[in-house]
Amino acid sequence: MERQEKFGAAHFLLLGLTLAFLAVLFLSAWRERAAAPDDGYRVEVERAAPAEELVPEKRLLDVNTATAEELQELMGIGPVLAQAIVDYRAAHGPFSSVDELLAVSGIGEAKLGGIREDVTVGGEP
Repeated sequence: MERQEKFGAAHFLLLGLTLAFLAVLFLSAWRERAAAPDDGYRVEVERAAPAEELVPEKRLLDVNTATAEELQELMGIGPVLAQAIVDYRAAHGPFSSVDELLAVSGIGEAKLGGIREDVTVGGEP
C-alpha cells in the first residue's frame, strides 16, 4: 500500500512564501511601468492660446496695386499670367471689380473661382 503524504504546515508555509514573492515581484514591475514616462519627454503647457493667435489673418491681395511677384503667390497664377494681369491693368486702367479679371487672357471662370476669395479691388472683396 502506498503511503499518502499529508499537506502539513511546512507546505502551507512554502506556498505562502511563494505567493508573497510573486506579489512583490508583480507590484515592483507595475510601479516601474507606471512611473516611467512613455518616450522620455515631458511637455508642460502654461496656457492655451486662442485660435486667433494660431491662425494667421487672411490678407486679401489688391489686384490694382499688386506687383507681378505678389500675384504669383496666388494659387494657379504663374509668372506669365501675373505679367498679363499687370499689362492689362497698365493698358486699361484699374480693375473695377474682381470679375473684370475674366477679360485678362488666360483667366477663365475656373481660375477666377480659385482666386476669388484671395483678391480684392481697392479693398473690397
